[in-house]
Amino acid sequence: MFSKNTEKLESFVGGNSHFRGEIKTKGTLRIDGTVDGNVEADWLILGEKAYLKGDAMARGVIVGGRIDGNIKAKEIIEIKSKGRIIGEIVTSKLSISEGGILDGKSSMHREESKVVELQTVEGRS
Repeated sequence: MFSKNTEKLESFVGGNSHFRGEIKTKGTLRIDGTVDGNVEADWLILGEKAYLKGDAMARGVIVGGRIDGNIKAKEIIEIKSKGRIIGEIVTSKLSISEGGILDGKSSMHREESKVVELQTVEGRS
């Protein structure tokens, strides 16, 4: 799952819920029901029975259910064994468990290295 710095679960769409519209929230959003619209959150978790028809933007996304749409994640997209994405994804890290499906295009971007190279000084021992 996400790192220890992940914000706590702050928003939830239950398993028997059907939401139509745009969701923008801070913190972590968990979807177990159906969302028909775009989603923007810090962290997004889709349960195994979740269905998102729309685009998603977050720092990290875990897909246990199905997404029909495009995803942009700054840090990571993780597709679980029953997860399915139909669309384009853009992220710096991608993890797909055995059985997980990505039907579309993926683009990986890397953050520039923050390593500083030290220059050696000749003549010193």
